[in-house]
Amino acid sequence: MNECVGRSALLAGPGEAARNPVAYLVCNQSPPIDGAPSLMTFNEVSTLFHEFGHGLQHMLTRVDHGGVAGINGVEWDAVELPSQFMENWLRHKPTLWSFARHFQTGEKLPEATVDRVLDAQKFRAGTGFMRQLYFASLDLALHGLSEVTPEAVERVREDIVARYTIVPPLPEDRFLCQFGHLFAGGYAAGYYSYKWAEVLSADAFGAFEEAGLDDDAAMREVGTRFRDTVLGLGGSVEPMEVFRRFRGREPETEALLRHNGLLPAA
Repeated sequence: MNECVGRSALLAGPGEAARNPVAYLVCNQSPPIDGAPSLMTFNEVSTLFHEFGHGLQHMLTRVDHGGVAGINGVEWDAVELPSQFMENWLRHKPTLWSFARHFQTGEKLPEATVDRVLDAQKFRAGTGFMRQLYFASLDLALHGLSEVTPEAVERVREDIVARYTIVPPLPEDRFLCQFGHLFAGGYAAGYYSYKWAEVLSADAFGAFEEAGLDDDAAMREVGTRFRDTVLGLGGSVEPMEVFRRFRGREPETEALLRHNGLLPAA
């Protein structure tokens, strides 16, 4: 289990003393072995960065009411923006090298290894995109049915399969019977938010790329704006307006496609 849990409230209830926001991370990772410290995999580090993004939104809230402070009250579309945003820093080599070092010699992770890891993140990215679009479109289409019958469900599935799959499922495929997100975990008619959050987070990180990731003054300026909007406003402002205040415009897909190797690097 990996999650961030927090109490985000700058003020308590009427008559109670003010209190600071608190967040804590609960993560599973590789245990220490034979006297060595816990040596985390790249995926474990990515998870830690992800959950820390949620923690930052809890801790840096500037909202006084707990119901909409931090991550509380943030619409489902945008709840993963801060967390997925933090994962982008693992593609910035100076950030990675600031901690990715041999625990005994202090030698930084070889650049060739870093390049291989980063290239692996782009492997079959197009196929992955199509898979998520298939799931999201199927979820929305099924929840939009006015009459739910086995025949109607199968017609919808066949239509979505024709549009989004490269290799059609076998005739005996029963994927729908185990697509738990259709009704569980709060994702009913909301599976699209996985990919939409990636669009938001990649475009938000694009603001830092455009300013210059190695320009400390520029990073401070953009980072302050990110803190005061995306991290600070919580659920007190509608998510699209929060994004506009940070980015100066509505989200675009270019950064996500570029990060996944589907467009040329900037």
